[in-house]
Amino acid sequence: MNEQPIDLRDTVRRWYAAAAVKVAEGGTACCGPQPLEVDENFGSTLYAADERDTLPADAVAASLGCGNPVAVAELREGERVLDLGSGGGIDVLLSARRVGPTGRAYGLDMTEEMLALALANAEKADATNVEFLKGTIEAIPLPAGTLDVVISNCVINLSADKPAVFAETYRVLKPGGRIGVSDVVADDTLTPEQRAERGDHVGCIAGALSFSEYREGLERAGFTDVQITSTHSVADGMHSAIVRAVKPHQSEGTSGRPGPKPR
Repeated sequence: MNEQPIDLRDTVRRWYAAAAVKVAEGGTACCGPQPLEVDENFGSTLYAADERDTLPADAVAASLGCGNPVAVAELREGERVLDLGSGGGIDVLLSARRVGPTGRAYGLDMTEEMLALALANAEKADATNVEFLKGTIEAIPLPAGTLDVVISNCVINLSADKPAVFAETYRVLKPGGRIGVSDVVADDTLTPEQRAERGDHVGCIAGALSFSEYREGLERAGFTDVQITSTHSVADGMHSAIVRAVKPHQSEGTSGRPGPKPR
């Protein structure tokens, strides 16, 4: 029963490892790294030019997301933020600038090659308030209740155990903490089989949740104020979307909010 998620995770890992190597090898060329080949719905073109121009070229070239979660998370000075599936580090570096020297930006990735690329990019950017962690988004290697914000850029759809991702995200956030995620979301009318017909898993299509599934998954984990807003189409019936939600504060007069609902 567990073979499919493990095989799927390994497929994702190998694909993104190859992407990191391609960027790193491109960096040795005369003209610098070339952006990874994605269409206009994904990648560094979804960031403003003034953001791209302030970052190491390798971080920009390795961008494979479907949005700009840093822009929607409304990060503030002094906050602690985690990027799920941080890749080459573009969103971690942008977050680090938003939260400033009194804040901290973490990146979590399971791919050694992407982590090496991200660390090199952080060094080039002279970013001292960043930390990259190896691990999976289904088992975040951080203590409970330590983060103000969790962001992610077109990564949650890659997970074979999204309820675990939502539960772990809820766990590491402080009460009142929030998520600001860019992800691919399917129309409620599309079956999983129809989603798979529109693209593969590593292409961020086949594994996407529907709008209602995404909302229900977050609410089941304990989140409130869930907002899912489509930004642009990435395939027939498939959308890049901004996802926001909040971990509620402890209820007055209680010992705390009950844990996530049983799955």
